[in-house]
Amino acid sequence: MHKSFLIPLVVIFMFGCTETKKKVDLIIHHATVYTVDDGFAIQEAFAVKDGKFIAVGSNQAILDNYKSKNMVDAEGRAVYPGFIDAHCHFYGYGYNLLKRADLIGTKSFGEVIEKIREHFDKYQPEWLEGRGWDQNDWDVKEFPTKELLDEAFPNVPVYLTRIDGHAAIANSEALKRAGITGQTKVNGGEVLLKNGEPTGLLIDNAMELVSNIIPLPDHDEIQKMLLAAEEKCFGVGLTSVHDAGLEKSTIDLIDQMQKDSLLKMRIYAMISPTGENLDHLLDKGPYLTDRLTVRSVKLYADGALGSRGAKIIEPYSDDPGNTGMFMFEPEYYKTICLRALEHGFQVNTHAIGDAGNRFVLNLYAEFLKGNNDLRWRIEHAQVVHPDDFKLFGEYSIIPSVQPTHATSDMYWAEDRLGQERIKGAYAYQQLLAENGWIPLGTDFPVEDINPIFTFYAAVSRKDLQGWPQGGFQPENALSREETLKGMTIWAAKAAFEEDVKGSIEAGKFADFLILENDLMKEQMADVPGIKVKSTWLNGEKVY
Repeated sequence: MHKSFLIPLVVIFMFGCTETKKKVDLIIHHATVYTVDDGFAIQEAFAVKDGKFIAVGSNQAILDNYKSKNMVDAEGRAVYPGFIDAHCHFYGYGYNLLKRADLIGTKSFGEVIEKIREHFDKYQPEWLEGRGWDQNDWDVKEFPTKELLDEAFPNVPVYLTRIDGHAAIANSEALKRAGITGQTKVNGGEVLLKNGEPTGLLIDNAMELVSNIIPLPDHDEIQKMLLAAEEKCFGVGLTSVHDAGLEKSTIDLIDQMQKDSLLKMRIYAMISPTGENLDHLLDKGPYLTDRLTVRSVKLYADGALGSRGAKIIEPYSDDPGNTGMFMFEPEYYKTICLRALEHGFQVNTHAIGDAGNRFVLNLYAEFLKGNNDLRWRIEHAQVVHPDDFKLFGEYSIIPSVQPTHATSDMYWAEDRLGQERIKGAYAYQQLLAENGWIPLGTDFPVEDINPIFTFYAAVSRKDLQGWPQGGFQPENALSREETLKGMTIWAAKAAFEEDVKGSIEAGKFADFLILENDLMKEQMADVPGIKVKSTWLNGEKVY
């Protein structure tokens, strides 16, 4: 063949090959892609179009078949499905960022006073709020009382929530406005007294006497709170959150902000079981969009271990005579569970103590009747009696746990529970064995928002300083693969969303993140320092 014919033929061939490539919106290539599919396959590249993964495979397979103006060379970095927090307080976290003094890490009540003085001087709020104190971190590990608050703020109402959200300290001005006296009684809560007078310490349902009279933020403030929370979430690789308890008004605002493209975060909303919420949301049946799912009810069985409100079978080892408390009477839970079942809603109940967990397990059993796919959840499942683990499997009840709770509580949990009972606490491997999957979260702002800390705590069972050397109850550590699944596909499954998110597979939402280092290979001691390079939602870079 004459050489003059070769050039046009080569051009035609090259043009034809180019034209066979499909145009897509984004290609990620030369990556280590942890797909978290059924086979936990590791791939090299993927293509995204219209907000979804359309192909996942080798560099050659993707680059030979797809083209895009938006090509990202990951340079070998690890890519994961977008992290999903299966239990948090997204709106509450935003509220904290804009309205409350940050009291996390304070080493004394005196330091708490200093922090709230600074907050008041800066913002001059009508109500002075704070959150995050924990008496277990102080040299004197006793609940504070109101005297120092009264001295510092005699005329300004002060309300400071404990880190777990199940106790608060209020000053006399706040107590007066709430009408709280030495005679005040609350079902499912307690006003602590000394010499017949309130100390200012409120436990569980008693907190609402004050919190319910604090003026609510307005529409614009709530929008700012939600956007502030979203920004922080994207920064740590979170693309979906399960918010454990929202009011109808907040859910409606989230929905509108998402429709207006103001809020991008995907949210699985558990509704707080007030009469208005149940009547307006539950009775209409599940509500599903690409970014918002409303199909679950959040209940509380008991309080928290740190404030000794968790309901336990035998008295606290460090507080004889106290077994904690249930939040409501049994009939309350049964009524709501029945309504939820009838309207196709999941029930997600907070249970911390072994008596609290036993109650919820038996309550659920009345409605679930054996193996099922309703995925009713126990949030925290923190302390479980040895006889009760099997009930999770027998009734397909899902334990939704937060690994950093174990490493935050391990310093004092045995003091509360004793040597034998502690063995059934934070027992994630034992819980995993019952159903073969377990969703993971943080409970932020109770714990740090960072899901990489969740990964580290679940696998190492150590604090950020590497203590204890062998890990806290290491027999209940999760493997790296189990933990990654718990933060992605299993968290999606806990919200009935495993077909649309939680893994990098064709047809699913293109939610993913790129880390600077590989969670699955990095030395465990170095894992907490791993940073997010970029976060993507629907194929759009959001961080």
